[in-house]
Amino acid sequence: MKKLYRVKKSNIDNRGLCAAANIKKGSKIIEYKGKIISVKETEVNPKFDNDKAIYLFNLNKKYDLDGDFKYNTARLINHSCDPNCEVDGAGLKLWIYSIKDIKKGEELTYDYGFAFDQDFKNYPCRCGTRKCVGYIVREESRWRIKKSKKIKTISK
Repeated sequence: MKKLYRVKKSNIDNRGLCAAANIKKGSKIIEYKGKIISVKETEVNPKFDNDKAIYLFNLNKKYDLDGDFKYNTARLINHSCDPNCEVDGAGLKLWIYSIKDIKKGEELTYDYGFAFDQDFKNYPCRCGTRKCVGYIVREESRWRIKKSKKIKTISK
């Protein structure tokens, strides 16, 4: 099977993945690989504090997937507020799937889904899409940021 992606310089961040060929909506593109660790380890290991790049997915109540390894090429996929991919899995495996038709050369992106909390301003978004709110926050929470921007505008 031919790879559907290649590493390239990204407009969003230093590096990213782009489509090596046209990709149809619903296609399985790449596995998100890593080491399966307990949620307890995630909570106590300083590797997973928010001051560093973290490539971590929650698999279930007991296990997380640490994807911070060079062999995990999928870790290079950048966040976008208007993504063309999503992460889905079964059991202890995660895959990146296309949620739109993607043209050859287009960067692969997904929504990182960060929670809206007091630290949201520590995670600026550089996706540059029309839907971008300036921070990496999951879609269902972005209205809070838009609302706070409107309030600031009105109070000036």
